[in-house]
Formats: sequence, C-alpha cells, structure tokens
Amino acid sequence: MILCLDTSTSICSVALCDSKGIVALKENKEGRSHASGLTVLISEILAEGGMTASGLEAVAVSKGPGSYTGLRIGVSVAKGIAYASSIPLISVETTLSMFYGITDDLREKYGANSDSLFVPMIDARRMEVYYAVFSPEGTVVRETAAEIINENTFSTAGESGLILIFGDGAAKCRDILKGKNIKHIDEFTNSASHMYVPVYKAFKDQRFEDVAYFEPFYLKDFITSQPKKKISGR
Repeated sequence: MILCLDTSTSICSVALCDSKGIVALKENKEGRSHASGLTVLISEILAEGGMTASGLEAVAVSKGPGSYTGLRIGVSVAKGIAYASSIPLISVETTLSMFYGITDDLREKYGANSDSLFVPMIDARRMEVYYAVFSPEGTVVRETAAEIINENTFSTAGESGLILIFGDGAAKCRDILKGKNIKHIDEFTNSASHMYVPVYKAFKDQRFEDVAYFEPFYLKDFITSQPKKKISGR
C-alpha cells in the first residue's frame, strides 16, 4: 500500500492505493488549510484502513509546480513520514498526475481522439499559469513551464485536433482561450487519486527520492512583493 499526498493547489488530498488501484481517498476542498488539515487526513485514512505508516510500501507526494506554501507543506510531511518509517519517498510532477486524472468517460464526453492534446494548467499569479502538453498516450509534447496566457498561446498548434484544457489555471483562462478546437474540462479537480499510475510505475522502477535532499519543484522563485501595475493577458 502506498500513501499519496497532493497539496499543490487549494485542495488538500490524501489517497491510499495498492497495485490494483485506489483503496481510499480523503480530501478537504474548503480552501488552503493544508497546514492544519493534512496530518489529520493522513491519520484518518490510515486508521480507517487499519494501517500504520511503517506498514506502507512507500509515501508519494505531488511535487509541483503549484502553490509554494502547499508544496512545502506536502513535501515536508511526506519526507517526515518516509524518514520516520524508513520507507521510500516517491515524487510525481503535478501536471503528470493531472493528465492521469482525465478518465475515459471525460475523454469520450469531450470528443478526445488520437490527435488531441491534453493541457493540465495550474494557477500561478495574475494571468500566468504552469502548464504542460501531453499526447493521448501520456507522452510529453511540451515540458512544464510558467507562461502568461494570451489569445495566441495555442495558435501554432493548428486546428487539426482538440486541445483539452483543465485544472484551476484553465478556469481563469476561459475568456481568453476561445479557439474553435479548444475545450475546457470543467469537471476536473486535482486529487491524490490521480497519482496512482505514475506512482506505481516509479515504485516498480525503484525511482525513489533522497529524503534528505529532495525539494519541491517550485519552477520559479517565490515572490512576496505586490505588482506595481496589472498585467493583461495580451
């Protein structure tokens, strides 16, 4: 059994999974309460499953990009569990786990096909988002990067296939990204349950992190200063 943690967005999510899939899931979607809520969710899900941390095969964490504070909390807790219980630490890039959150039902509903592109987006600052681009099979077409979105962001992609955009970063771009072949998947929310496939692949391949030195994938520096003027999406 592997414990999966996702605190990359405003949703605090904890899942237990085994080699067959998700066994249990607990989430808090009420806001950024990760500092006070994450360890509670972990305690509850382990207790209800009759598990202890030392009985886990590994602990996995969504490493980012995403909320600076959320990532720091999630990674710190995951590292603490791994160290105290002497179990491996696994990390999964957040955009990759988001890709695996697009189910077959959603693909069918939005008309995805072999030419479609999947674009997980995470809210950054103002009109900036973190996003990556994946093929239907999960091949990385564009590595995760931070970018200020405008109406021409996907203009070079052509109109031969659908561009499916999802995540809390996509929501704020709805009025800007309006191409004929662009569709926004409204039902999607980040969840630790999406981590299952890449986590077990990493576990099988023994791709573990160094507990002492592992850090979140922040992608860019944390900036506390306020902007002097607004930045439009153009």
